[in-house]
Amino acid sequence: MTLPTKSLPELSLNDFINGDSASKERFAKALTNSLIEFGFVVLKDQDLVTPALIKQAYDILEGFYAQPLSEKTKYKNPGGGKRGYTAFGVEHAKDSETPDLKEFWHIGQNTPPPGKPADYFAANIWPDYDGFEDVFRALYKGLEDMGLLMLNALASQIDLGSDYLPEMAKQGNSILRLLHYPPIGDDVVPNAERAAAHEDINLITLLIAANGKGLQLLTREGEWLDINTAPENIIVDAGDMLAHITGGKIPATTHRVINTGDLSKSRYSIPFFMHPKPETMLRPLENFCDNPENVEHITANDSLQKRLREIGLIS
Repeated sequence: MTLPTKSLPELSLNDFINGDSASKERFAKALTNSLIEFGFVVLKDQDLVTPALIKQAYDILEGFYAQPLSEKTKYKNPGGGKRGYTAFGVEHAKDSETPDLKEFWHIGQNTPPPGKPADYFAANIWPDYDGFEDVFRALYKGLEDMGLLMLNALASQIDLGSDYLPEMAKQGNSILRLLHYPPIGDDVVPNAERAAAHEDINLITLLIAANGKGLQLLTREGEWLDINTAPENIIVDAGDMLAHITGGKIPATTHRVINTGDLSKSRYSIPFFMHPKPETMLRPLENFCDNPENVEHITANDSLQKRLREIGLIS
């Protein structure tokens, strides 16, 4: 396989937040073009999620996941992993029967949108572990705010004059996932990877740069491109739901986490999966899709449930 000749664009979020109108426009165009070409982009110069908060988060994950399995499984949620702990060997990529080499924790919204019942979202599960709730509540808020900025920027290019994109995700069914990829020994299942090739389910994902190598995206030319960036940067990628409403003009990009680097050490990663409100109708962006009549109208919840079955989290 030839080595990729492209590199992933890095955009200054400060240009969009504090720049003049020309800077905001350049940022929005570059964001859109990168998602069309790569399905990914890197955000730098951001302070919504500070390096200090990121360090706190990874320090907590290292200590929390080092606990015995019996302690972690106290917080297992039987409802398809919507909240709390999901054990090693449960989730697998779509069309794969081999489980990924990971365990994870899910955190969702705490407060339903106005007019919605108290049980609109599943209740979060908080472990008895010092700093866990405070740190990850703060991380959730910072990434959600950043995600809404991204959707506003994107809407200015692909859905001009409409607030459909940001409004569907405001107080949406978004999930913060706290991932642990344990060390890999000689007894690993053949062909198992830390995360097999897959596409994300949601609108967009905001990923805090992991503490280890392995993340790759599949370019439009069919080459695997390593994604490495500074620890304070945020990686953004397009998911299935964004691909759906754009008629595939912004595809959900295939990516994976391969078994590389020092496999005797754990790898930790924190993605924020930005989802619409469950009842949102996923419909085509009429002025952006080439063939809007071919785009199925489906609720975000129905789309999500279908994909959760495909990856083994619900039956």
